[in-house]
Amino acid sequence: MIRGTKDFWAGLIYIFFGASAIIIAQDYAMGTAVKMGPAYFPSLLGGILVAIGVVSVVRSFIVSGSPTGAFAVKSLSLIVASVLIFGVVVKALGVAISLPLLVLVSAYGSVHFRWGPTLALALGLTTLCIFVFLKGLGIPLPIWGTWLGN
Repeated sequence: MIRGTKDFWAGLIYIFFGASAIIIAQDYAMGTAVKMGPAYFPSLLGGILVAIGVVSVVRSFIVSGSPTGAFAVKSLSLIVASVLIFGVVVKALGVAISLPLLVLVSAYGSVHFRWGPTLALALGLTTLCIFVFLKGLGIPLPIWGTWLGN
């Protein structure tokens, strides 16, 4: 009955996260389009996600798609681990060390992993994040953490 399993499961994920955002946002004031309250953006984004999810689920019954591949446990584990590692060590090591660590560990989960492009991505992303988020926006995270003498 389901002709496109990828569309079906992606649609359910969109619907889940969109509905979750809408439900959580119900505890906040909505506001108006001119003066948006704290619930305005999550509700709007949640509604868009639900709409995309519904379209994707309906599409899965109409259009044939490629079958869902095997569940990539190693890749998923490395990506989740990289985010957890970043969260645990960012204050102790700082953004300059923990962000490249996040990029390297998560990229290692790919079947297309190569050291050169990954190191270049880690360096570029770290530099950009330090200038934009830490210096430009003033996000209170250390560039160099307490383990490194700061």
